[in-house]
Amino acid sequence: MSETTLDVVAIGNAIVDVMAHCEDALIEELGLVRGGMTLIDTEGANSLYARMGQATEISGGSAANTLAGLAALGAKCGFIGQVAEDQLGEIFAHDIRSGGIAFTTEAREGNPPTARCLIFVTPDGQRTMNTYLGASQYLPAAALDLDMIASAKVLYLEGYLWDPEEPRAAMRQAIDAARKAGRKVAFTLSDAFVISRHGDDFRALIEAGQIDILFANEVELASLTGEDDFDAGIAALAPKVPTLVVTRSEKGAVAVVDGTLTQVPAEPIAKVVDTTGAGDLFAAGFLSGHVRGLEVAKCLKLGAICAAEIISHMGARPEADLEALTAQVA
Repeated sequence: MSETTLDVVAIGNAIVDVMAHCEDALIEELGLVRGGMTLIDTEGANSLYARMGQATEISGGSAANTLAGLAALGAKCGFIGQVAEDQLGEIFAHDIRSGGIAFTTEAREGNPPTARCLIFVTPDGQRTMNTYLGASQYLPAAALDLDMIASAKVLYLEGYLWDPEEPRAAMRQAIDAARKAGRKVAFTLSDAFVISRHGDDFRALIEAGQIDILFANEVELASLTGEDDFDAGIAALAPKVPTLVVTRSEKGAVAVVDGTLTQVPAEPIAKVVDTTGAGDLFAAGFLSGHVRGLEVAKCLKLGAICAAEIISHMGARPEADLEALTAQVA
């Protein structure tokens, strides 16, 4: 096995987040799925944008957010994702490269435009996401940097991107490349709606031993296993994957590694401002510990600290110095 030069390479949606505060009444009026993620078309994106208040634009995307956290923690990372040749595509590329993350995927000519996620944040900090996937759903297998994938300790895949056919085929090829190189494959389930559409695929990957590290939250665990009871869900899934990590919001998080369960409480926080990216940054903290060979409890603690930082402000990219926040643990 050749030596690694990167810690984590991720494949995910290349999205720019457009965020605005709103009252609960607007969520009701618009008929949105409060706290969830809904896919929308061009017309829906234009209509919702017209109803947003003053908005902030920040590069996002689940896997890209995780890499931003990892890079802030000192990890060496690379990203593979599709943008278009437009202004938002340039914003995304600039933001991810400025974080020290390798990004070599060529922009796509013509329509559709770069993906964007319209996020309505209610007073309790809950985020309701409405995603226009645009160019991101046209990531071809030909765009994969197979050398980059083989050079990383971990290949991290975003469940959201499994929905479109073209990137799904690309991710299958990426899994093969990582496994042939002797690398680990991490997968985040992303959302229950993704599981409702592709749960059979995910279960097949797990049964075939293709996933080494699986990230989920309580809702996703129940959706994947069919078990509403948390402990029953853990018991059903943990024996099938070497490392299972499940976040539980204010109840903390658990990890089961080779049959041993470890749990940590959530980090205390004065006020929840915006939960966008909480799971993404938890994964960043956990993986940063994992690639350094830290014990599971410390990996979970790092995840909890990063998640607490991200929900203390608007946006899914860290604002505080994560290395300083986690120095005592790391």
